[in-house]
Amino acid sequence: MSPALFIDWASLIALTLLALALLLSMVRIVVGPTLSDRVLALDLLTIVAMGFIGAIAIRTGLTLYLDIAIALALLGFLATIALARYILTRPRKGGRA
Repeated sequence: MSPALFIDWASLIALTLLALALLLSMVRIVVGPTLSDRVLALDLLTIVAMGFIGAIAIRTGLTLYLDIAIALALLGFLATIALARYILTRPRKGGRA
């Protein structure tokens, strides 16, 4: 087995598993019983999407995808911080703010 064929098969398997992880994290975003579960699932979705983009970069050999993954990481970090701040500042159901 040549190295190119091995990388081709390994990246195909990685893309398949990452696509399954993307689907499962989308299910958790929709079904998640609390807002915190949804925020964590959104963070997981961002991380899995970065892995997906990285696997595509390896499969195609284009390094431009790595820049996209870095930008996605920054966007995901900022979204997580914004949602955490929203969770801390929203009024609670128990009557206390």
